[in-house]
Amino acid sequence: TSTTSTTPPTTSTETPTTISPDGSTNATVPPTPPIVGMDAFHLGHRHLESIGQVHRKGAHHTFDAWGYVATLRRIVKQGPEETVYVPRFDRSIEDSIAAAVPIDHSDRLVLTEGNYLLLDIPPWNQLRDLLSLTVYLDLEEEVRLDRLIKRHVEFGKTHEHAVRHVNESDQINAHLIAGSRHHADYVVPFE
Repeated sequence: TSTTSTTPPTTSTETPTTISPDGSTNATVPPTPPIVGMDAFHLGHRHLESIGQVHRKGAHHTFDAWGYVATLRRIVKQGPEETVYVPRFDRSIEDSIAAAVPIDHSDRLVLTEGNYLLLDIPPWNQLRDLLSLTVYLDLEEEVRLDRLIKRHVEFGKTHEHAVRHVNESDQINAHLIAGSRHHADYVVPFE
């Protein structure tokens, strides 16, 4: 099983880009490879409320990063009879659903996507050794900000609250993420 990362520059997109780990164009890749989304490793919303961090949800410290690393390590090392079940994030409830995505040993390509896959701080810095290929999706800032605001509004925030969240949280995250782009195997312009 190859694990490939697709790293968007902010929380504005969850669209993975598929690139064969060995660079070949004739690799047999399932029509929809399983995706291990980093967002599924958000700390629970209630827990974030209890520690006063809901306003920073999406920042690197609001994830179970050790659990994410351990899950990817388990996928990379899984045996032929093992299925690894991973969580999936559901924006409609702002929380994760456990064991929602099965990853079988026979899956030739597994995608993972998230903002912090290239960070230099523990445990995020362990991910690069587990991934066959990393891609940083480079989105123009104006487009990214517009999409973030629209997404926040779509999921229930007022326009005013969405703008404030983007400026006070998402932008901080974006600057941190942009500082790690040099670790990517490829930097790809993204629209």
